[in-house]
Amino acid sequence: MTAFSTSSAVPARAGVGFKLAHTEAILADPARIGFVEIHAENFMGEGGAPHPALEAVREALPVSLHGVGLSIGAEGPLDAAHLARLVEVARRCEPGLVSEHLAWSSHDGAYFNDLLPLPYTEDTLARVVEHIATVQDALGRTMLLENPSSYAAFEASTMDEIAFIRRVCEASGCGLILDVNNVVVSAANLGFPPQDYIDAFPLEAVGEIHVAGHAEDHDGAGERLLIDAHDRAVGPDVWSLYAAVIRRIGRPVPTLVEWDNDVPEFAALAAEAQKADRIMAEALSAGRPEAARTDAA
Repeated sequence: MTAFSTSSAVPARAGVGFKLAHTEAILADPARIGFVEIHAENFMGEGGAPHPALEAVREALPVSLHGVGLSIGAEGPLDAAHLARLVEVARRCEPGLVSEHLAWSSHDGAYFNDLLPLPYTEDTLARVVEHIATVQDALGRTMLLENPSSYAAFEASTMDEIAFIRRVCEASGCGLILDVNNVVVSAANLGFPPQDYIDAFPLEAVGEIHVAGHAEDHDGAGERLLIDAHDRAVGPDVWSLYAAVIRRIGRPVPTLVEWDNDVPEFAALAAEAQKADRIMAEALSAGRPEAARTDAA
């Protein structure tokens, strides 16, 4: 299977996750979105309908490649076969961005259908940095690492999440995905102001932003609990924090609208992406000194 020929650069616009059922709708009017993001594991097989569909879409739109199963934070070494398959997917689709999660999902050959959290310790830091180096060497490029959504904190942690992420980024040279929905979810569940997280985050390393919808539930004690569900439209709290992030960064950033469960028609996804584009443009305009002077006048 040959690599696709379209330019690989991901524009600083909003994109959506690629769903096979949306292929025809995307190709009918690709300009409605800036790019598509694919989960690498969905394209690691040798055949089937996904490959020609992605090839057709790839001719019209850039691709961001997002891994969900590499298990960057696992205690053992990375799965060499899985990494080789990831490299092959990247070779074929020539993505503008490649990313993974700050999480683990495998142990002693067993794989779990979840992205599990890590204790933020020196040992974990060294392991994550080593694994990122392995991935970047195999890909021949810089990868992005995504901040997690959290439901509890480890007593074993010796540093906070942002300090950990900053040190990983500095030691490995990787870039970052800032998942704004994950910040909102973690802030509600762990009890901290989401803006404080943004204020401390290494925004200079952000190469992509994610926004998504979350579900609300309650824990065993009856306390409010947010779930990173990706099953609905982006909520106002996430959009508000997203606008604040863009104002702080001061430049447009490729932004993915994640909607992976109870997926609607493509038109609804495209509308969410267009909303992200509008909010990004408005946030940048509001943050410019000339706009502030005009408002003051």
